[in-house]
Amino acid sequence: MRRIPAIALALGVLLLSACGQATPTPVPEAATEAGSVISVSGKVVPAVWATLSAQTGGVVLEVRAAPGDEVKAGDVLVRLDPADAQLAVQQAEAALTAAQARLDELKAGPRPEELEEAKAAVAMAQAALQKLLRPDPALVAAARAELAQAEVHLRRAQSAYDAVKWDPAIGARPEALQLEQATGAYNVAKARLDALLSPSSADVAAARAQLQQAQARLARLEAGARPEEIAIAEAEVARARAALEAARLALSRCEIRAPFAGTVGRVHVRAGELVTPGQPLVTLGDLTALQVETTDLDEVDVARVQVGQKVTVTFDAVPERAFAGHIVRVYPMAEPGTGGVRYTAIIALEEADPALRWGMTAFVDIEK
Repeated sequence: MRRIPAIALALGVLLLSACGQATPTPVPEAATEAGSVISVSGKVVPAVWATLSAQTGGVVLEVRAAPGDEVKAGDVLVRLDPADAQLAVQQAEAALTAAQARLDELKAGPRPEELEEAKAAVAMAQAALQKLLRPDPALVAAARAELAQAEVHLRRAQSAYDAVKWDPAIGARPEALQLEQATGAYNVAKARLDALLSPSSADVAAARAQLQQAQARLARLEAGARPEEIAIAEAEVARARAALEAARLALSRCEIRAPFAGTVGRVHVRAGELVTPGQPLVTLGDLTALQVETTDLDEVDVARVQVGQKVTVTFDAVPERAFAGHIVRVYPMAEPGTGGVRYTAIIALEEADPALRWGMTAFVDIEK
């Protein structure tokens, strides 16, 4: 509701006193000035204030601020439970350590013991292939001798078996068991000799493949890491480092700090509550510099308001005083309200008063 300016009230009294006169009385000089005053309402706000919100969700572990507390920039006002964020930092640190170790290993090249191990693997693979392709004559001779001996035992067992094979119970006689054993020994000896003289293509292919793998590993170690491998390892280190920075940032957001020095106006949460990202936690303002913000400046009056205009501000809380001020800013965009659009003008007071409080109603007369 718009308050009637004092000058308009004085004009009304003069007009009423003149009603009994027969001759019309000229309009006083003050009457022509009544339309030059715009009366609006406003509220007291700090020049700098903010409602601090959570950038991450979690349980409120501690509230360190209370309404009216004076805080400095950087002071912790609210702490969220940091357990999950701390675990994420530890995991990111471990991942970075592993990625850095891999990069250092590639850049340093193979260790001497790795080279010796790779060379030994190549030598063993070569020996295994040569053993298949060119068997040891001593082994071949031993296998031939074994086969010859097995053949002699087989013939003897066969002769003994033939001598009693007419027996209906031949299967239970020892001659049958001896023949079976001698036959098995002969087959084993023959297979061993055949393997030495004519290895299977599958065995040869497997031996060749094992040799190629051993040689390839040795060649990679001797050549060192390729530029592409080092580039990939460096990218992994960069990625792990960025993940660590993100985890540390998330951990820091578990502490809501004051962005500037000021006074706590309101605390919106309590310890133990679960908060979500964007939820208001604390309203903070710098009460050393208060200003007035209009609340009902309509679209008709705002056209006559400019930065620098003088104003007179009164408060119900300080009825004996009128405060001088001037307009320092007029918002270019309106805010919709129940009674139509409203514009906001910011008014700086020439003098402050300890009796003025954040949120008090102000009555503003704007002079043209």
